[in-house]
Amino acid sequence: MAASSQDPPPDISSLSMNPTMESSVQSIPLQTPTELPSHRSHNLTNNLKRSDPFKFGSRYLEPTDDVFEFNAWDHVVPDSAYHTHCEAQYTFQRASPVSDFDKARFNNNPEKWWNQFYSNNTSNFFKDRKWLHQEFPILSKLTAKDAGPSTILEVGAGAGNTAFPILKANDNEELMIHACDFSKKAVELIRANAAYDPEHMQASVWDISSEDLPPGVREGSVDVVLLVFIFSALSPKQWDAAVSNVWRVLKPGGEVCFRDYGKGDLTQVRFKKGRLLEDNFYIRGDGTRVYFFEELELKRIWGGTGTVNREIGANGEDGSVSSGTARDEQPKDTDEVCTGDEVIPDRALGVFGTEHTPSPTPKSTFEIVSLGVDRRMLVNRQKQLKMYRCWMQGQFKKPYGTALD
Repeated sequence: MAASSQDPPPDISSLSMNPTMESSVQSIPLQTPTELPSHRSHNLTNNLKRSDPFKFGSRYLEPTDDVFEFNAWDHVVPDSAYHTHCEAQYTFQRASPVSDFDKARFNNNPEKWWNQFYSNNTSNFFKDRKWLHQEFPILSKLTAKDAGPSTILEVGAGAGNTAFPILKANDNEELMIHACDFSKKAVELIRANAAYDPEHMQASVWDISSEDLPPGVREGSVDVVLLVFIFSALSPKQWDAAVSNVWRVLKPGGEVCFRDYGKGDLTQVRFKKGRLLEDNFYIRGDGTRVYFFEELELKRIWGGTGTVNREIGANGEDGSVSSGTARDEQPKDTDEVCTGDEVIPDRALGVFGTEHTPSPTPKSTFEIVSLGVDRRMLVNRQKQLKMYRCWMQGQFKKPYGTALD
């Protein structure tokens, strides 16, 4: 009997690979392949994943490398077989989208699902984002001693796994962190944390797409807005309002630090039928929403047409930002992706609500300081499997010369 048109295509992640076969993985060549620094060597004493002197984003896959020697490789572009598999999966997902009833249920009351999520998962459930200062050096400037009055607004603060690491590393007596989240339960978790210090942190409930600004935040008063795995929780109808609000709170010259999911990420490709809300926008099993972005899309959202077009580089080379951060950005034990040696869970830590549509600020066009694709190939060495992750990361600046300048 012929297979049904509704049957899913075979999952490429379940196919085994012979390590002796020639790999089709595209790789980035070394500039000086004959002299490798210690963190790029294949000496296990120097190249352990979580040990110094290993540097995030610096494990390049060379043509002569054994793909299955390590459990992760940076900057690996997926091969043609994976692209074919992705397109087949997208076709399958579009054939069985979320029902109209469920679409209204999830879009009209998103706060219900986020409050439920944080009621079930306390602060101990998540990993602290210890990589923030490496990926966004501007945070080191704001938290340095004698940096002067500085304000950071984190949107989608979750249980505080971004705000508290920043506070812990802070030497600036005049720093204030506004940690905002749409979920009341998430804000309760932050305030209940023993590290919560009202002198340097204010946690409050705020919907980034609403007409109001966060409590205690004035227009043009914020130095940095952190949007780390939270923009993906918004409906596309909320994007303009969200960008407008970010523009309103930032000082001229203030910056947005952005990181989120990219189209083609393993987690998108793995969604089954009944999860697609619209193209690249999905409902997870717990009722929370997630969007997967493309680079040109982000250029349009934040900078109009935009001109930046490059892959994320290692350790900030060529004006880009370094890679390797997603190891710590996710909760500890949910939606796990096995790499053979460790577990890299998958969950966006941002929550936003109903779809308000205030008119976006006409001049809210940001300068794109950096924007790129952060790719990683995870390897299950025991099963000889390759899995591809994809994230978008950028920094956007509110230009000088605006009304508040």
